[in-house]
Amino acid sequence: MKKSQRIKTIVDIKATQEKNALEVLGAVQRKLQSMQAQVEGLRNYRKEYQVRFDQLGIKGVNVAQLLEFRSFIDKLDKAIIGQEQVLSSIEAELMTKRKIWEELHHKTQSLQKVCDSALAIEMKQEAKREQLEQDERASRIGRNNSNGMGNA
Repeated sequence: MKKSQRIKTIVDIKATQEKNALEVLGAVQRKLQSMQAQVEGLRNYRKEYQVRFDQLGIKGVNVAQLLEFRSFIDKLDKAIIGQEQVLSSIEAELMTKRKIWEELHHKTQSLQKVCDSALAIEMKQEAKREQLEQDERASRIGRNNSNGMGNA
């Protein structure tokens, strides 16, 4: 097996690993976008709930309603904080997966360059070999023709 073929096998393996890493990266990005949407949805819901309560507050509310509202807002705040922590961990995971993909991508590119270089060298050697064979054939034909003429 030629050197370029051996390297090509490794390039194919690395390309497959790179593709898998890219798919994982895409999944984490989708997960991040989903979590960002959830956090934004919670924030918007909290704002809307606060606005509704403020509107009710203008009309007047009793203590029980005020305590109930405060309790619910606290729960929303804790949920938002929890989701933001999850969001941060997903962002860290995304950075890790991106770094892994980038490393694999660079390795694949480097190996592809080595493979291309080996292939170019092999092609030059093959062309040189073919040229030598043609020169040798032409030389034999020339010798055979000169031997044939000398005998005639």
